[in-house]
Amino acid sequence: NMPWDGTHLWTAGFNQDGSLGTPFLVAGGVEESIFQPEWSPAGTLYFVSDRSNWWNLYRWQNGRVEPVAPMDAEFAKPQWALAQATYGFQSESSIIASYIQGGSWHLARIEINPESTPGRLEPVVIPSSEMGRGGFAVDSKKVVIGAGSPSETYSIIKLDLSSDNIHVLRRSTGIEVDAGCISLPQPLEFPTENGLSAHAFYYPPKNDAYSAPASERPPLLVKSHGGPTGAAGAALDLSIQYWTSRGFAVMDVNYGGSTGYGREYRQRLHGQWGIVDVDDCVNAARYLVERGLVDGGRLAIDGGSAGGFTTLAVLTFRDVFHAGASHYGVSDLEALAKDTHKFESRYLDSLIGPYPERRDLYLERSPIHHTGGLSCPLILFQGLEDKIVPPDQAESMYQAVKAKGIATAYLAFEGEQHGFRQAANIKRALDAELYFYSQVFGFTLADPVEPVAIDNL
Repeated sequence: NMPWDGTHLWTAGFNQDGSLGTPFLVAGGVEESIFQPEWSPAGTLYFVSDRSNWWNLYRWQNGRVEPVAPMDAEFAKPQWALAQATYGFQSESSIIASYIQGGSWHLARIEINPESTPGRLEPVVIPSSEMGRGGFAVDSKKVVIGAGSPSETYSIIKLDLSSDNIHVLRRSTGIEVDAGCISLPQPLEFPTENGLSAHAFYYPPKNDAYSAPASERPPLLVKSHGGPTGAAGAALDLSIQYWTSRGFAVMDVNYGGSTGYGREYRQRLHGQWGIVDVDDCVNAARYLVERGLVDGGRLAIDGGSAGGFTTLAVLTFRDVFHAGASHYGVSDLEALAKDTHKFESRYLDSLIGPYPERRDLYLERSPIHHTGGLSCPLILFQGLEDKIVPPDQAESMYQAVKAKGIATAYLAFEGEQHGFRQAANIKRALDAELYFYSQVFGFTLADPVEPVAIDNL
C-alpha cells in the first residue's frame, strides 16, 4: 500500500534488556491511512487518521481511539517524503495545527479536552493560504512554519503565540513582482462525469500594462498536477504568473484523486488513472468555455510527471484541446511498471490494476500505443538523467507524433532529473512552451524568446 491508502500504527513497550515487548495495533488497516504519530508532553499518543473520510486528529487514551477535533477538513498530506508534520504541542492541553479545507490551508489552536470528548478549535488568523510544504514546528511560545499566499511565495515564518506577531525568517525567493501583474486564484467547483463535481483554481489573465480587445477571449492553459496523489495549491506560483501576465488564462485542476478533499475524493482515481483525471481536465476546460471566460478555439494543456501522463492521455483519447506540453511525462504505463524506483514499485496496482495480471489495462491506457488518436501539436520536455520516468518514454512519443506529420518538438536537458532544477533550463522550458503555442495559435510574442525547432509545422 501507498501511505495515503493503507497504513498501520503499532506500539510496543521496551523490555529490561532493551528489546521490544509485545506489539499492539492501535489503528489503521488496508482502508485507513495514518499520518504523523506524536507523543504529547505527558506521553499520550496522537495521530491523524482518515477513518471518517477526512484526515482528522485522534488520540489513543485509556485503550480507546478518540477524536480530538472532528471536522470536514484534512490535517494531513500525502507522504511522498518522511518526517512531515501538520501539528505540534504548545502544551499538554493545547495543539497548534494546520489543516486544508476548500482547497486552502488554515492554522488553528485546539484546546484539548482531558475527558473523552472532542476539544475546541479556534482559528489563528495568518495571511497564508498554503502550508503544504516547508516544515512545521511548535513549542510553548512559537510556531515555525513554511507558508505562502496567493500574493506571496513560500517563506519560513515564525508566529509568536502570545502576541500573534509574524516574522518572516527566510523567503524562498527575493524576486519582487508588481501587484498589477499578479493573478489571484479563484477556487472553482465544476461538474464532471457521473453527476459528480471536481475542483480547480482559475487564474484570469492579469497585466495592468496591457489589455485585450473587448471582443477577444484569452487562450486557456489547463494544468494537471503530478503525483497523481497530490494537489494544486493556492500560493503564489511564478510559473503560473508567467502565463497569466502574458495573456493566458490558467486552470490548475485538482482532479479526482487529488488530496485535500477527503478520502472518497482521493480514491476516485483507484483503478481509474487515465480516465477520471482525463475527464476532469476536459470538463474543466469545457466549463470555462461555456461560461465565456476563455477562447474555445485555443485550448492547451500541460503537466509534469503523472501530470504529463494525463496531458498525453487527454490529447490522445479526447478531442477537445488544440495543443499540449508534456514535461517528463509517462507515455507507456507498462514500461513505468517495469522500470521505476522502489517507493512507487506497486503504486500502479491501485491506480490501474495488478501487473501483469491486468496488462490489458496498461496497454489500453498508454498513449504510446494509441497515437493514431492524437491529432494536435505536442511539445515534450525531458531530463536525460531521469530515473523515475526514463527519457525513452518522451523520445518514443516524439518519434510517433513526428511520424504522423503532426507539429511537434522535443527538448532534452543534460544534467536534469525528474523535475528541472537548473534556473536556465526552467526558463528555457517555459519560453519554449510559450513559443510553441505562439506558432500553433498564431499570435505574436511581446518579448522575443529563443525559437524552438518544430517538426511538421
